[in-house]
Amino acid sequence: MSTVIFLVDHAGGKVAKATGELATFAKTIGESVAIVFAANPAEIVSQLNTFSVDKVITATGDWDKNGAAAIADGLSQIIAAKKPNALLITSSANGKEIAGRVAVITNSGIITDAIGVDKELITTQSVFGGSTTVHSVVTTGTPIITLRANSIEPVATTSTPPVEEFAVTLSEAAKLATITSATPVVKGGRPDLTEAAIVVSGGRGTSGDFKPVEALADALGAAVGASRAATDAGWYPHSHQVGQTGKTVSPQLYVAAGISGAIQHRAGMQTSKMIVAINKDPEAPILELADFAVVGDLFNVLPQATAQIIARKG
Repeated sequence: MSTVIFLVDHAGGKVAKATGELATFAKTIGESVAIVFAANPAEIVSQLNTFSVDKVITATGDWDKNGAAAIADGLSQIIAAKKPNALLITSSANGKEIAGRVAVITNSGIITDAIGVDKELITTQSVFGGSTTVHSVVTTGTPIITLRANSIEPVATTSTPPVEEFAVTLSEAAKLATITSATPVVKGGRPDLTEAAIVVSGGRGTSGDFKPVEALADALGAAVGASRAATDAGWYPHSHQVGQTGKTVSPQLYVAAGISGAIQHRAGMQTSKMIVAINKDPEAPILELADFAVVGDLFNVLPQATAQIIARKG
């Protein structure tokens, strides 16, 4: 049986939803082994009993001190010792940095931003603004694959996987950079953009007024995103930018309000399961990508949609 290890994604003592997706992908391939790098591993391990995990490996070390370089070093040692068939990591900025470092250390091939991987470790990627689907396979070393969040519905289960402690000896290269302080991102009441099942994004058409976008997002329990035009104009924080130079999202529902749909933006949301677009321009490129389109002013459309959703919920 194939053994697939995956890096547990967590922050602030809480395991990310994307970890459940990695566990599900791993389980569809073979034995799923969760790898935990945490200052307090017991706190993280206790949250894994609802995921499809066959085994947990906790790595010893001060993982808050040396960051991505140290985790990559530790993962490389685990790969050398356990010889898994593949390593899965969440396709976040930090995840891709770790994956790249592991690939270099282990002389392995790497595939990033995959939206699927099958039992033969053949990955699926959506590229060029969603116009092309690519199937790839790693032929050198241990396949290292980063997967976009919301690419699969995590399978909920109850398990008590055995836990093994793995002693990591960091190389001098992994200690060259030291994290002296870290400030967690202050989060509001909305879900994290990359993990949200629903995302409502605003663009140039908002003219800087994101209130209708936020109101609809709150009614849907969604995260708020923004196009590059909106963030470059200072209308919304860059941390909410969706696109090639921003964050990549794959929610169940993506609502694009006042966004033209340039290739830069499409690259960050094209794998959404359902896309609804609201735009005054009937020729806007986003309408070609949308499953449902409304040609109209977002300032008229969004408040009506919000009111109807609140009424149905009430």
